[in-house]
Amino acid sequence: MRLAAVARTTRMAAEEMRRASASAAVAATTEAAPAPAQAGSRWARVWPSALRWIPTSTDRIIAAEKRLLSIVKTGYVQEQVNIGSAPPGSKVRWFRSASDEPRFINTVTFDGKENAPTLVMVHGYGASQGFFFRNFDALASRFRVIAIDQLGWGGSSRPDFTCKSTEETEAWFIDSFEEWRKAKNLSNFILLGHSFGGYVAAKYALKHPEHIQHLVLVGPAGFSSETDHSSEWLTKFRATWKGMLVNHLWESNFTPQRVIRGLGPWGPGLVQRYTSARFGTRSTGDILTDQESTLLTDYIYHTLAAKASGELCLKYIFSFGAFARKPLLQCASDWKVPTTFIYGQEDWMNYQGAQQARKDMKVPCEIIRVPQSGHFVFIDNPSGFHSAVFYACRNLLSQNGEEGFTFPGGLISA
Repeated sequence: MRLAAVARTTRMAAEEMRRASASAAVAATTEAAPAPAQAGSRWARVWPSALRWIPTSTDRIIAAEKRLLSIVKTGYVQEQVNIGSAPPGSKVRWFRSASDEPRFINTVTFDGKENAPTLVMVHGYGASQGFFFRNFDALASRFRVIAIDQLGWGGSSRPDFTCKSTEETEAWFIDSFEEWRKAKNLSNFILLGHSFGGYVAAKYALKHPEHIQHLVLVGPAGFSSETDHSSEWLTKFRATWKGMLVNHLWESNFTPQRVIRGLGPWGPGLVQRYTSARFGTRSTGDILTDQESTLLTDYIYHTLAAKASGELCLKYIFSFGAFARKPLLQCASDWKVPTTFIYGQEDWMNYQGAQQARKDMKVPCEIIRVPQSGHFVFIDNPSGFHSAVFYACRNLLSQNGEEGFTFPGGLISA
């Protein structure tokens, strides 16, 4: 089986999902609505951790996130933002489960300059806000940075995922984000989304453009459909028994997280090998330090092994081959928010999709490529990524008194 094709089929799950989803709720939890335990059942909490097949728990997620964020020098407040509750059967998609408990969005707000523009950061598939740990200090020097865990991932609530269509699945993420925005009383902010988080951010901006000052899409997923990029090899592969098996697993919503859970106590070892390879021996940019690697590995494992929830969106958003079922390219003419695309130069996401979308957009649009970086551009080349973000938001930063923005040296305008 050709690795290139497998990557095309599972990248959304292997490259991005494995990077881990995390961010437990710690530190300053909202007083009015304390966060419930999310990562395990009551039985899991009382059963000795050493005897559990899956050695994780809510407490361990929280502890792992706290250790990872200890690298960040900027002060921050962490809270669980209550986005409300509803009875079973509610049409509000994130409540379509047997529980009527309130849901929470794990949120971290960093200390920043007074009156600085607000930058809201949304992680990608299987990840969480902690994955931006190398960026918080630099970005907080010019923005009021707020990072969240999407519903069903990281330290946010993990309701049973009962969506049965692309429309319901999009509503799960878009509407829960909107409830979070209302709870935080935010408006006029910059919205940054990475990979699948870029897909969600773009869909949110299409539905609620009045709240967004600028949209920053970092290696966004979901711009093209299978019909846009038909592959003769993929068609032939599907006809083989291997292709039929992979397609069956995809349509059965078999996620990489299930592998981690199935390995039980051997799961952490697999995650450690992935982290060491992707951000170490096979890194396209700045290699993680030993401390960063250890803390990120621990963080990744505990969030991947926790209860399946948001991860189950995969087959409803993407078809086999990681092609969007409702591609953003079809919505390009409806864009209402100025947008900047940022890609790592070695990103497996195709920046030509953004170029094609730009032709139909009626708003300002820029595409920036960052050298020595792949899909995780913000980890591979943090300084290049920061320069790209600052340049993308130069108009808003200029309103705040900053001057002298020119296109950063070393970056590539596409």
